[in-house]
Amino acid sequence: MKQRNLSELTDEELLKEEKKRKSTALMNAVLVGFLLGVVFYSVMKNSWGFLTLIPLFFAYRLINKPKYDNQELETLLKERKLK
Repeated sequence: MKQRNLSELTDEELLKEEKKRKSTALMNAVLVGFLLGVVFYSVMKNSWGFLTLIPLFFAYRLINKPKYDNQELETLLKERKLK
């Protein structure tokens, strides 16, 4: 499925995107917390190693992968008086 620009979405699709973004942000926060817990346990149990860096990499990827720009979505919702 091809990713469309936010300005091309209908009002209903924008509201669905906002809901999806909130649930995705919550799930990402849980996963990042879990991965950082794994890193903390690994450091306390052994020490730094290659297996410690893998969860750090995945946590970094989860934090830095927004599908759309949050500011752009907020601006469009306010312009269309949906929020």
